[in-house]
Amino acid sequence: MTQLTTIALDVMGGDLGPRSTIAAAVQWLKLQPQHSCQLILVGDRALIQRHLNTFPDYSTQFDIVHAPDVIGMADKPTWALRAKPKASMRQAIELVASGQADACVSAGNTGALMVIGRYVLKTLPGIDRPAIVSRLPTQKGVSYLLDLGANVDCHSEHLYQFAVLAALLVKCLHSIDSPTVGLLNVGSEAIKGNEQVRLARQLIESNPKLNFTGYVEGNQLFQGHTSVVVCDGFVGNVALKTSEGLAEFILASLQEMAEPWLKSPLTRWLTKRFFHKLHQQIDPRIYNGACLLGLQGTVVKSHGHADSVGFSSAIEQAYQQAQLKLPQVLNEALEAWLEID
Repeated sequence: MTQLTTIALDVMGGDLGPRSTIAAAVQWLKLQPQHSCQLILVGDRALIQRHLNTFPDYSTQFDIVHAPDVIGMADKPTWALRAKPKASMRQAIELVASGQADACVSAGNTGALMVIGRYVLKTLPGIDRPAIVSRLPTQKGVSYLLDLGANVDCHSEHLYQFAVLAALLVKCLHSIDSPTVGLLNVGSEAIKGNEQVRLARQLIESNPKLNFTGYVEGNQLFQGHTSVVVCDGFVGNVALKTSEGLAEFILASLQEMAEPWLKSPLTRWLTKRFFHKLHQQIDPRIYNGACLLGLQGTVVKSHGHADSVGFSSAIEQAYQQAQLKLPQVLNEALEAWLEID
């Protein structure tokens, strides 16, 4: 009998709230085998039910956990931790901590998600801070970039821990024995970069289990030379959002340029496959969903402005990681990789 995988969704988080998250939940559930998973919608019960009523065939297929409060995007993380214990984000994370859910997804305040996740779930042994990691499309498949904003300032030891976590993540998700690891930097020479990046390089190179390939420059991010690219949260967040903006610009520009040609049914038919493949390759929504790597539970961060397609992608990321029992796998491997006493 297939084990039921349960995912808690903070449906109140993000710029669009339940309008996007509940539509995404329905959209994702439609694609799953029957009785293989369960979604718990966490938020204002009356509001959730009102949105579910627009999907009559699915309105009874979700569990609802009422949460009377919401953490705003402008709320200070530590204040939200103290002042809003009944917020939807907090409740979703606590469902993971209690074992009632295998993973949770939120499009809410990133800082609050990290602070609450760290407080409720704790970090894995040997890990000081969780990092946000996400997939990047490249010429050779996908790479993983971290940190994407959880830690704006990082010491070399943190960057080293991120490298270990991400290498283990790729090893687990893609069955790659020796994932390659690079450090994002302003040049490829060993002397380049700030002190923390140079010290991180020394730490990574000293670990024989890490397959370090050197520094990665910004223009190499999408070439796919390394499985993992490590940087601090400030650099990673800027790099990610710049690339997403560029991808959206390319898609919109191509659509605008092709508009006159698409008036012909024949041309529409001939170009349909091309545009579909292009969207699958670079549409940021397809790659939405970033894991808070290093916690003793699976927490996935969705973009705050994600639509139903994007949030559905984040649910899929949480589902895959929950099925693999990723935190347990990482916990078992970290002792050897970090040489924890």
